[in-house]
Order: sequence, then C-alpha cells, then structure tokens
Amino acid sequence: MASLSHHLCSLRSSPLSSKPLSSKPLSSKPFPTHHRKHHTRTSIVCSSLAISSAQNKDRIKLKELFDDAYERCRTAPMEGVSFTLENFNDALEKYDFDSEVGTKVKGTVFGTDAGGAYVDITAKSTAYLPLQEASIHRIKHVHEAGIVSGVREEFVIIGEVEADDSLILSLKSIQFDLCWERCRQLQAEDVVVKGKIVGANKGGLVAEVEGLKGFVPFSQLSTKSTGEDLLEKELPLKFVEVDEEQSRLILSHRKAAADSQGQLGIGSVVTGTVQSLKPYGAFIDIGGMSGLLHVSQISHDRITDIETVLQPGDTLKVMILSHDRERGRVSLSTKKLEPTPGDMIRNPKLVFEKAEEMAQTFRQRIAQAEAMARADMLRFQPESGLTLSNDGILGPLTSDLPAEGLDLSEVPSAEDS
Repeated sequence: MASLSHHLCSLRSSPLSSKPLSSKPLSSKPFPTHHRKHHTRTSIVCSSLAISSAQNKDRIKLKELFDDAYERCRTAPMEGVSFTLENFNDALEKYDFDSEVGTKVKGTVFGTDAGGAYVDITAKSTAYLPLQEASIHRIKHVHEAGIVSGVREEFVIIGEVEADDSLILSLKSIQFDLCWERCRQLQAEDVVVKGKIVGANKGGLVAEVEGLKGFVPFSQLSTKSTGEDLLEKELPLKFVEVDEEQSRLILSHRKAAADSQGQLGIGSVVTGTVQSLKPYGAFIDIGGMSGLLHVSQISHDRITDIETVLQPGDTLKVMILSHDRERGRVSLSTKKLEPTPGDMIRNPKLVFEKAEEMAQTFRQRIAQAEAMARADMLRFQPESGLTLSNDGILGPLTSDLPAEGLDLSEVPSAEDS
C-alpha cells in the first residue's frame, strides 16, 4: 500500500485550466510576427493540457486499484494467499516450546566456556549446560565429556533463571537414567560385572559399577582382605538390589565369586594364595573367591601351629571339598592331595606336583562310593516302593543324589579306612 501511495503522489500536477478551448479553425496563411509568438504559446499550452490529461487518467486508474485493494484487505485479507491462517496456527503448534522442568529437548551446542556450554534449543532464550551437569563423572571442562560446538544432544530442563528467562539443562540426569536401566537389565540377566572399590565404611565397601555407586556389605565379601587393601581394586560383583527410587544399589562379591567358580566341581584342584592365618585354618584366595583350608584338612599329621606350615602370600594347590554357592563358602583341602600322610609338612613341593594325580584317584574312589551307595539303596527296595536311605530312614524310592554330589569333607580317605 505504501508503494502505491508513493506512486500516486509522484503523479501530482497543477490543476487544469477552467478556460474553454477555441473551436475556430486556424488559418493557413502565415502569421504575422507578433501573431507567431502567440501561436507558439498556444501550442505549448495544448501540449501541456494533453500530458496533464494522460496523467490524470493514470491517477484515476491507480486510485481505483488502491480503493479495490483496500477493500479486499478490509473484507477478505486472506483471499488468494496459499499460506492460510490455519496453516499459521499449525506451524505455531509445531514449534511451540515446552519449558517445563523435566522436559527433554534436543539442542545444538554453539559455544563453551569454563563454566559449561551454551545450547540452542530453538527457545525464546538461550539455554545453558553447567559443567557439573555435563557428565556423571567429575570433569574439569565440558570438552572432556565430548561437549563441543556443533554437537547435538538430548538434554533435560532442570531449571530457569528468572533474571533473563534462560533455561538450565542437564546431561547427567539422562545418563543416570540410562545407568539405572542398564543395572536393572544386568540384574535380570544375573550377570557378573566388574566393580572398582572407591570407598569403605564400617558396614562394607563402596564400589563403582556402570557409572553408579553401589554398596557391598562385608557379609557379601568372599575375601578376608581389609577395606584399605581393596581400595582402587576391581572385584567381580553381582546385583542383589537395584532400587532407583531409593537410590539404593546393593552388590555381592560372594555370589559373583561363586558364579566365577561354578565350573569347578567337588574334587577339582585349583591354585590359590594364602590371604590370612587363623588358629582354626587359613583363608585362601582362589581367583577372587575366598576359601577356608581348615587346620584339620592341611595334613594327615597333626598340626599344632599352622604358621609352621603356611605363611600369608604362599602359593599352593588345594582341592575343593564343598561349595555353598548361596553363601559363597568354599571348603578346601591339601590333606587329600598328600601322596603319603604328612607330606604337606615334610615335602609340600611333592604334594603340589602330584596334586592332579591324587585328585583324580580321589574322584574315582568317590565315584565308586556313590555307585555302591546307590546299589545299597536299590537292594532295600520293598514291593511297596519304599527304600531305606543312608540315614536309615524309610521313604519313597529315589535315585537322585545331591546336585553337587557328596560332601567330600565327610568321606574318609583310603588311609583312614
């Protein structure tokens, strides 16, 4: 409209003369000199009148166009426009921005500083990612978390600065959600994970697992090492409780150690290291799991002072007597590996050299004992379908033995029998 009005103004001219034009024909005779000047002036006036008439027509035409356009703008402003008011409202809804706390938004980093990063989230004001909200780990600059200009990420709104209406974002909150989800999945799959010990208190150890800090009670440890000895070390762990609402993550070293030793059956020979000595025996570390070598299972000969035979840090071969997977307890023996009674005291090197051979002989004897026990049970089968158990109890016939076989700690050695 402005350009149309400007064009109309440019066509302004002097008002037309009100004197009528003469209709008398002009003579073909030459005009006298004083008449020639008058004729020239008349021709100029006629030309001016013709130009003014053309301009006036243009002004009238433009005025009509202006009036028509004004009327259409007033009565039908969207006539002939492809982008309708409905399209405009749809576009507003599409790009309407929800700035509520807890809302997840996509954003592109366009700048960083020592305190964090500036993020474009297509909002009315700039959003800011503080350094402490950039990662679940401690970092000194957002670059350490991969936050650089041009990076596009999903953030969550955690606050708003009233002074300038800017929004505060967080990546850490989203990362924590993913960590909890990962831990729930690992617990459901009963997976063994590695946890780094980062702290200790009177009740247990604090371990970092999958980006979260969990608690390992002392009752769930299969090692007699102190908390100070385990700091900064990694332990195999299993999830006992994963409660995101209570921010509680309980872990077990016993269950993980039992799982890692699950392939070792009764009678297996393993290599271990003496962790500590007690009057009643020695605790042996066998691949992250602690087993008890009772003083009565060290040698056939009587031992009055265990320190005369073993010292912390000694490496030795032991045989697994029993394995309580639920409690994570393992009973060990070197007594069953002695080629001759008393070799653990007089010649322990020979015991370790002959360990696999002696263990194989021992397992064969145990298999024979189990077969004989099974045969004895079948001999007492009456017509009623009842049988006599090893404990002398009459009950239904069954051929099932314990899943882990007999407890070898109760089976006498060939020398004892």
